Amino acid sequence: MFKLADDLLFVMATTWPIVTITVVAIISLRITYLIKNKPKFVLYEELLTLIFIIYILMFFQVVTYQDVISYGNNFLPFKELTRYQIGSNLFFKNIVGNILLFMPYGFFASYYLKLDKKREAFGLVFVVSLAIEIVQLLIGRCFDVDDILLNIVGGMLGYFIYRILNMISLKLSKRTISTLLVVAIMIATIALLYIML
Repeated sequence: MFKLADDLLFVMATTWPIVTITVVAIISLRITYLIKNKPKFVLYEELLTLIFIIYILMFFQVVTYQDVISYGNNFLPFKELTRYQIGSNLFFKNIVGNILLFMPYGFFASYYLKLDKKREAFGLVFVVSLAIEIVQLLIGRCFDVDDILLNIVGGMLGYFIYRILNMISLKLSKRTISTLLVVAIMIATIALLYIML
């Protein structure tokens, strides 16, 4: 588990310049747009969009630049999954890490596109995961079909989290949703800091 925290710290340390510049640019553009056009401002939607952008920037770092130990390409499903001892650092980094990496994508894709069918979410997660593996192969990293399977599990978990939260939100007011989202972001930040320290 601590290896995941170290990996997260590494990603944050290597992506902070692009994340900072991008966030400042987006926030300044968005504030100018809001002042000029005066559309309805919904805090939780603004926060979700910003979090999604930061996630994509960090996601890019992980799938293209992060150094990994490789055993070569794997085109045989479940071959690499059985290699890791449950609970080991490699298990958390490779199995749990791939699942966790795609949960936000499944959630955000479902949220922005208002997906209500599992096959739509599955298709989006599959296409992006396959694209990542092909790009990794082309840039000198390894293609691993098991990564695709794990990414699909993570993406679908994100989809199901969206569906559950969407059903709950239909019964709550916008103000309550905003408050709950801010509290959830604060709890996630505290949990993240706890894991990293």
